[in-house]
Amino acid sequence: MKQEEIVLDADIQNLARLNDWLDAFMALAAISSRERSQLEVAVEEIFVNIASYAYAPQTGQVVVAGKVTEDPAAIELIFMDAGRPFDPLARDDPATDVDLKDREIGGWGIFLVKKIMDEVSYRREDGKNILALRKTLLPQES
Repeated sequence: MKQEEIVLDADIQNLARLNDWLDAFMALAAISSRERSQLEVAVEEIFVNIASYAYAPQTGQVVVAGKVTEDPAAIELIFMDAGRPFDPLARDDPATDVDLKDREIGGWGIFLVKKIMDEVSYRREDGKNILALRKTLLPQES
């Protein structure tokens, strides 16, 4: 099992640093380009939400911890912040059968994360929001 962690100020300007960390972290696993893209989208969505809402109008820190497991092969990412309590999974999924012009704004990013990740869970513990993402990796062809 391989583990890495990064601590950043929850500021959108730190997204590039987080992406650099994610690239280096994903290099620890045998990962397809599709899985890489899915993880990049999920990480961006979650980080931007934390940076935009968790501490506003101030800022605080976010910890992103990553783990690569071997049996089964998977990548786990855990986002932790001490911002306002917020469970992004408590909200109902947006209606996908509604005409585009009639759809409500918001909730689509978390909906997408839930669709592209295999597991998404939230808990509030010791004054922290903890959002865990898990992506099972497909076997790579030799």
